[in-house]
Amino acid sequence: MILHIRKSTGGVSVIRLRNVLQNELSSLSGLCLRSKAHWGYDAEFLAACRTELTIEFHELLTTSLQVAERDATVVGLAQIKVMGANADLLKLFVEPAMLGAGIGRLLFEWATAKAHELGATRMMIEADPGAVPFYERMGALHVGSVPSQSIPDRSLPRLLMRIGSTANA
Repeated sequence: MILHIRKSTGGVSVIRLRNVLQNELSSLSGLCLRSKAHWGYDAEFLAACRTELTIEFHELLTTSLQVAERDATVVGLAQIKVMGANADLLKLFVEPAMLGAGIGRLLFEWATAKAHELGATRMMIEADPGAVPFYERMGALHVGSVPSQSIPDRSLPRLLMRIGSTANA
C-alpha cells in the first residue's frame, strides 16, 4: 500500500508500508509513547503505559506488525494478533506531527486486510478515548469498555470492526 501526501511546498510525499525490522523495536516503542502523549497525558501516566506500549522481540513472531515510512523515516505503526475468526488491533500509532495526513487510515486498512487474509471476520479494538472518533470513522462500532492494562481504575472504550464478507452484516 502506498499513500501520496501533498506537501505545503507543492510536492508530493510518498508513504509506504513495510515489515518491521528487529533493530527498530526500541524506536517504535518511542513512537508509541510520543503518539500516546499527543492526548495530553502527563509523565506519570505515560510511565505507567510504557510496558504496554513497548514492542518486544517475541511479538515479531506472534503478531503481525507493519510500519508506515516517509522518506526513510518511520511515521506510524500497526500491530494485530489473529486467533481464528477473531483479531485484536494491539497498536496503531502515528507520529504526532503526521496526524491527519491519512497514515492512520492507511495502517488501519492494512490491519483489516491482514486480519482478513489470516482468516478473521472481526477485529476488536481497545482504544484511547481520544482515538474513538477515528475508529468510528473507519467503521468500528462501540460495544462496551474494558479495564486498562496500565492504569488502575481506568476503563477503555472497546470497539468492534467487522471485516471481510461480514463487514456489512
